[in-house]
Order: sequence, then C-alpha cells, then structure tokens
Amino acid sequence: MRKIVDFIKKLILWCWNNSVMRYIFFGGCATLVNLGTYYILRLFTNLNMNVANTISVVTAIIFAYFTNSRFVFASKASNLKEHFIEFVKFVSARLTTMVIEVGGVWLMADIIHMNDYIAKFLIQFIVLALNYVFSKFLIFTKKKEK
Repeated sequence: MRKIVDFIKKLILWCWNNSVMRYIFFGGCATLVNLGTYYILRLFTNLNMNVANTISVVTAIIFAYFTNSRFVFASKASNLKEHFIEFVKFVSARLTTMVIEVGGVWLMADIIHMNDYIAKFLIQFIVLALNYVFSKFLIFTKKKEK
C-alpha cells in the first residue's frame, strides 16, 4: 500500500512540475467553465446561441487569465503596468480564439446542422491547443536577465 501512495505522490508532483500538465488541468477547468456557462445560459435563458457562446467564452477568459498567470506560467510581471500589458496580450489572444470558437460553432451548428452542444464541445480542442501556444510563446514569456 505504501508503494501505491508513494507512486501517487510522485505522479502528482510530476504533473504539478510540468507546465503542459498544469495547462491541461487548468485549461480543462476553463473549458468546464466555458461549457457549463454555455449550457446554463442555453438551458435557462432565452439567449441566442451566439450571445450565450460569447458570454461563456468571456467568462472562461477571465477565469483562465487568473489560473494561467498564477499557476500555469507563473507570471513574472512585477508591477501593475506589467500585469496590465500581460492581461491585454492575454485577452487579445483569447479574443482571436473566441472568433474561431464562435465562428466554428456557428458554422457547425447553422451551416452543417450539427447539434450546437456537440459543436461547442468539439471546437474546444482547437481552441485549447491555440490558447496554449499563444500563452506559452506570446504572453507569459520569461523576462530576459539584464
């Protein structure tokens, strides 16, 4: 039993020390925020699919900024100006993938006639990959030593 506990501890530590694994975990959480918000808005309100989709993506962007900057990429921003610049870059990149997401869901649901919930789920894989690339290489870059 002790070996199993030690193995689980090592696995958790390995996952925590790996930025890709942390991104997958917190990206999955952001995806759940996105999908959950969309589902709730579509189920309990009269909102149009595109409006509900936009609101759910904006909610997920805010959640993702805080989790990514703190836990995934360990932001090196040291003052308010640096945090603001990082936030603007993050939101700009996420707005780009939001266009892809909203447009992709619309295309699959209205043009291809796929169920909008399935379309929303499928497009998440493309968005998740693009968001990782943007965050890793454009937003949360390490400051160069002087």
